[in-house]
Amino acid sequence: MVEAVRSAEAYLGKPPAFRSPADERPLAKALLILVGLLFLAFFLLLPLVSVFVEAFRKGWGEYLAALVEPDAVSAIRLTLLVAAISVPLNLVFGLTAAWAIAKFEFKGKSFLITLIDLPFSVSPVISGLVYVLLFSSHSLLGPWLKSHGIEILFAVPGIVLATVFVTFPFVARELIPLMQEQGTGDEEAALSLGASGWQTFWYVTLPNIKWGLLYGVLLCNARAMGEFGAVSVVSGHVRGLTNTMPLHVEILYNEYNFVAAFAVASLLALLALVTLALKTLLELRFGAGNAGGRH
Repeated sequence: MVEAVRSAEAYLGKPPAFRSPADERPLAKALLILVGLLFLAFFLLLPLVSVFVEAFRKGWGEYLAALVEPDAVSAIRLTLLVAAISVPLNLVFGLTAAWAIAKFEFKGKSFLITLIDLPFSVSPVISGLVYVLLFSSHSLLGPWLKSHGIEILFAVPGIVLATVFVTFPFVARELIPLMQEQGTGDEEAALSLGASGWQTFWYVTLPNIKWGLLYGVLLCNARAMGEFGAVSVVSGHVRGLTNTMPLHVEILYNEYNFVAAFAVASLLALLALVTLALKTLLELRFGAGNAGGRH
């Protein structure tokens, strides 16, 4: 038997030495890194740098003048207002939805998760059209709301509703896997020691999910400030009233006012960079698992 094994090894030759799948040759590593850097430079850094170059093409004076112009100030205020309303609403929804899905078993749980993912698969323009169908003057709700002095379309409430729809998965989707992995052991222990439901949430659940929660809020806020499609449908593009920053950029660009358009766009880019910096700080300080909802 031993002789047969030896003869087989001699015929087949020595087995190849173990090689780690991550142990690539230096040339392959260099090529992979180069491809990644070129892709990032061409599709990310170059457009971003171009925005700032165009914004400052005529100097600081023109740049600041474009940002303090009344319509631009109104667009900035409306963008911040919509984000300030929609993000807390999504925070509450994300917490309650993640709590229900991760801590309880009930019929329709999979269907609820599918509904949460719905804005990821539906075009923002379609979501805006849904609100137009619901609240237009030819719908069932539109005339009744208008008779009571409630304006939804072409007003701030419609913009908030459209923004909430496209952003509500972010907080929930960050918290659900984190809370599912943590399980219910800590909460059950707290309840067995006499803690109330609110005490259990405030002193046990919330500290365990606070960094995933903050990460989801950052992503939600970034999307809320940059949303274009759904807001464009329901806003009516009323200058100085219902134009957010992305809509204001579009109007300025269509009017060939490129410096002002890129100035406002650069402000949006700065807000995005601040969000990215906060996200990176979270990942560096608390680890990618805690910050990203994968504890």
